Amino acid sequence: LALYGGQILPSFHSTMIFRFTAAAFVLAATTSTCAAFSTTLSNPHAATKQPSISSSLYMGPPSDPSAPISDLFGEGSRKYRRTVYTHNEWVKHRSSDRFVNNISTLIYSGIYKNVGKEVFATTSVAVFVWAWNVLVGGYEDFSGVMHDPLIASKWATEIGLPLTIFTTLSPSLGLLLVFRTNASYNRWDEARKFWGLNINHTRDLNRMATAWYGNDSSPGSASAPKQIAKAIDPEEREYLLGQVSLFTWAFVRSMKRHLSPPDEDEEDYIAELKSRLSPEQADAIISATHRPNRALFDLSVAIEKLPMHFMRKNEINKNLSIFEDTLGGSERLLSSPVPLFYSRHTARFISIWLLFLPFALYGQFGDSWNHIMMIPASLLISVFLFGIEELATQLEEPFTILPMQGFCDKIGANCDEIVGWRGQGLDE
Repeated sequence: LALYGGQILPSFHSTMIFRFTAAAFVLAATTSTCAAFSTTLSNPHAATKQPSISSSLYMGPPSDPSAPISDLFGEGSRKYRRTVYTHNEWVKHRSSDRFVNNISTLIYSGIYKNVGKEVFATTSVAVFVWAWNVLVGGYEDFSGVMHDPLIASKWATEIGLPLTIFTTLSPSLGLLLVFRTNASYNRWDEARKFWGLNINHTRDLNRMATAWYGNDSSPGSASAPKQIAKAIDPEEREYLLGQVSLFTWAFVRSMKRHLSPPDEDEEDYIAELKSRLSPEQADAIISATHRPNRALFDLSVAIEKLPMHFMRKNEINKNLSIFEDTLGGSERLLSSPVPLFYSRHTARFISIWLLFLPFALYGQFGDSWNHIMMIPASLLISVFLFGIEELATQLEEPFTILPMQGFCDKIGANCDEIVGWRGQGLDE
């Protein structure tokens, strides 16, 4: 309703005002959509947001303002998703404020930023459908008065599709997304279990090596170990067990490097090996074609040098076979994605389904002013459905979101502690 000096303006002027209003709304809707889901950081506080007290729980962008923009979304942000929970993190995870916190940080979500282009495309289609149908089908002004179409031509008709098409295809789309996310989560879960086995069996290996050091009797033998342990040299024992601990750590650290991007970990890996191993040992592993295999070989040699019965060594070496299994299983996950034809079909299905959805939603929002609510509805639907597919894609390769460096540090500390304990013959 246009007022001038308390008088209603003529219909022509009201029509012109509505045209300008409609054009301004289209521009504003398009701009706001682009700003909210663009990969460019539009909110300066998103990059400087302070992390929580526990850094392991911090899942957002880097807190360093000088961090490159590539760390705010996409591949660069994966390093900030390597969470390790303790009791404090679980308390926050169960907090009654979690829903409010998750909603308040929605526009900072890396998942939603990754699908920004797809959401923008879907919303642009919705804006086009709305604007075209308003122009050729008539419109309602702010006073509730209906006006004739601004484009009057026999070829200018409203565009739309029946909603039945989309309701019929919805179960198929749901099944595709469920299978896609389940397959990706199972890959992440399997990778985490491989590292769980590494943690458990590195402890087992060093525990047996420490407890059995110097025991030349076979398992189950009635021989008295203390008679043999009198010849144990404490300095030699410390060195040999220290080698077992070091090469145990070197294997898992080499495995972590083997499964990580070269540009992220190569320099740190070389520096860590040279700081803990002798120059000859470090160079032998670094120069190897397959570094984890070389570290595992050195660990086998270190076990073989331990003074104990060969049957006890065989029991220790069973752990190395498990390490080979976890390494091979991890290489399988890294080199073999979910079949590409399945992933591509799912992506094409959801893209086409969402791009054409606005054509069917226009008629469903007839109760809103000029069907305007179909635009935010299309935006939200595309955000959440594209987000599900993006979750599956992010989970599919699990190693760059697993805290493997934390696992390696934990294994190294545990093994160093275990080999420092007093074993048989040194308990008095």
